[in-house]
Amino acid sequence: MPTINMAATGRNINAIRRRAGMTVRDIQTAMGFNTPNAVYRWLRGDAMPTLDNLVILAAIFGVLMDDIIIVDRTDDSAISA
Repeated sequence: MPTINMAATGRNINAIRRRAGMTVRDIQTAMGFNTPNAVYRWLRGDAMPTLDNLVILAAIFGVLMDDIIIVDRTDDSAISA
């Protein structure tokens, strides 16, 4: 079954953020957060953005949500329908 790789997703959010030329504070402000703690948790892979926050991140970065999330795929051939 596919699963979200939280650590890789965090690294990916950080890479996309850097390519966009944004700071963590820029993300914090755009998201309307009082502190950057949530953003740092995402970047470390300790937590995932909510679906609403993923929509906002995608808009801020100009990418699709699928471009943000890193999915680990396992061999599903053993799973029968």
